[in-house]
Amino acid sequence: MSAPAELERFDRVERYAHWTTASLFGICMLTGAALYAGPVSTLVGQRELVRMLHVSAGLALPVPLLVGVVGRWGRKLRGDLRRLGRFDDEDRRWLHKRSRPAAQLGKFNPGQKLNAAFLGSAIVVMIASGIVLKWFSLFALDTRTGATFVHDWVALGIWLSVGGHILIALRDPVALGAMLRGRVPSRWARMERPRWFEAETGEPAGRRRDPAVAPTPPS
Repeated sequence: MSAPAELERFDRVERYAHWTTASLFGICMLTGAALYAGPVSTLVGQRELVRMLHVSAGLALPVPLLVGVVGRWGRKLRGDLRRLGRFDDEDRRWLHKRSRPAAQLGKFNPGQKLNAAFLGSAIVVMIASGIVLKWFSLFALDTRTGATFVHDWVALGIWLSVGGHILIALRDPVALGAMLRGRVPSRWARMERPRWFEAETGEPAGRRRDPAVAPTPPS
């Protein structure tokens, strides 16, 4: 049986979880910048309202993912989280520029896996350090100082990670379209994610030639 013209890459639950989490990250980043930068804070005004939005959005960050993984509706999201947590030889091959064209990737490339690992860890770290900063009277001075340091530097990492994620998504309209409407062309999957294509369709994707290996001369 030939492959369909399009394959489902993300179901509705995954897309809702992604965009809700992205919105919460956006609120946290913008309100955090307003609170951190004096001139911006003065320009925005309503500092207490901004602070309340920042804290509320930060505490809500894990909620979309937690709601998405429970129950029968979270089957595909749970499967993708397992994929994001695994690195194999093909991923390591992709990380090297010379062997990247020959890498036979699954559903996600190593950059997406590393970005997901960082942002997932950042949510935990930012909530923990944010609790210390919000309810500072419950903690010792050294703990508050350390939490401030960690919160600020991880926030910078989040800005870089999210900014890079957006730029790369804008450069790849097929991947961006997958998160908007859930589907990708089969030909894209065959070329860019051959192992995922094979798992979804049962058809061989074909193997890419490793440029580091010289072709065997004809006998």
